[in-house]
Amino acid sequence: MADGVVERNNLILAAQTGDPVAISRLLVVCQADARRYARRHCQVSDVDDAVQESLLIIFHKVKGLKVAAAFSSWLFTVIKHECRKLERMMFKHDPLEDGVAEQQLASRSDDALRIDLANALESLPAHYLEVVLLRDFEELSIAEIAERLGEQSGAVKSRLHRARELVREYLLHSDN
Repeated sequence: MADGVVERNNLILAAQTGDPVAISRLLVVCQADARRYARRHCQVSDVDDAVQESLLIIFHKVKGLKVAAAFSSWLFTVIKHECRKLERMMFKHDPLEDGVAEQQLASRSDDALRIDLANALESLPAHYLEVVLLRDFEELSIAEIAERLGEQSGAVKSRLHRARELVREYLLHSDN
């Protein structure tokens, strides 16, 4: 395990100097970690695109990385950014007129709505699902969620808002 860490650090250092072989090898070495991280933060359908775009960014910008030890956190930040970008593109839509959303949801049976809600929750990336479950199922306050996750209340509120928006979009655009 230690040899792998040393090899990766050496690859990062060589990639920072612009060594094309080291850059290519580094991208191969970090691809599994990138894919694993993307699975936690992206829609399932976006994982491959997010990893590909992220590795392309790393390829072009690794020479500008100041500290080799920051590589992993930089990689994960790039992936998270790409996941969010793809998510925004996926859910871009024209807003519905007042009352149309409520009318669409009210026209479904309770059973169909329950199934759609379960599917909507399953479709959420893990970081969104977590805040919805803590708030709406465990009934924790924003402050309690922030404390449990070690994050600022504003970040929790933002994530909860976005998670609920994604659930709403899923429900409004499901075929049932």
